[in-house]
Amino acid sequence: MASEWQSFQQRVDKVIEKAQSMNPEELVFRYKGLLYPTLLSSEQTLTQRLTFQARREDVLFSAYPKCGFNWIHHMLWDIVHANDEEEQNYALTRKFAMLEFGTPEKFEEMKRHPSPRLYGTHSHYDNLPKSISEKKTKILVLLRNPKDNAVSYYHFYQNNPLLPCFPSWDEFFKKYMTGEVFWGSYFDHAFIWNQHIDDENVMLVTFEELKENLEEGVKKMAMHFGFSLTEEQIQKIAGRGTFKSMSENSQITHYSFGKCIFRKGEVGDWKNHFTKEQSQEMDSKFEECLAGTKLGAKLKYNIYCKA
Repeated sequence: MASEWQSFQQRVDKVIEKAQSMNPEELVFRYKGLLYPTLLSSEQTLTQRLTFQARREDVLFSAYPKCGFNWIHHMLWDIVHANDEEEQNYALTRKFAMLEFGTPEKFEEMKRHPSPRLYGTHSHYDNLPKSISEKKTKILVLLRNPKDNAVSYYHFYQNNPLLPCFPSWDEFFKKYMTGEVFWGSYFDHAFIWNQHIDDENVMLVTFEELKENLEEGVKKMAMHFGFSLTEEQIQKIAGRGTFKSMSENSQITHYSFGKCIFRKGEVGDWKNHFTKEQSQEMDSKFEECLAGTKLGAKLKYNIYCKA
């Protein structure tokens, strides 16, 4: 197991070293109008992804970038493996976590993985492989209030060695509002998921409600995917899933990316970055795209995004 971990570290170091020799514009490529990170994905992988064969018993989750993807992935992993006789090494199983990441060959290997398979995506419903809807695969969707999401996304760009930096928060905000960031517009993403909020196979949770009551969130997620957990197991998973716990263990679970993935994990940090004009601009965008919708109500915008 130690040699596997060393191999994982070496692969990460090699990718970071390659990024340091690339120009900022080389770190990004565009596929069907959306931006993706060059060193984590490829046009071939994204094309092959559309032919991916889902299973009914798969555990799939979708989260727009910086809504809490790694947080949910960690807890879902614990839920799926709660009754395993031996403790699983979470860090060494991450290579198949993202549908968009890796090489096209990984999809052939995934065919040999036993059920239930756990994987995630940053894509919205309309960009998922057709087999997911055909097999009625259950999906967990995670969203975060857009103001905190924007701030978290900005710092992720600035601190991630594989991504190009922005000259300032103001420049990033302009790109964020026009969807010129990886995986496109937050509001397009949320608007499309709102159209499927009543689908029986889709469960929507928000970053904020999980912060309010993590144990209840773990219980609901387990029930959605058909896993029966004891109260003791729920408490253990929630305890391991706190920001403090995950941040302290990030060097083990995410190696050198831990610091840029787990920054603050707070609600309300947007107030330290947004100007009055930026806040009003996003308020108007929310009114245009999500106000009056079920998803908009679930985000509790007036509570979390108003000064």
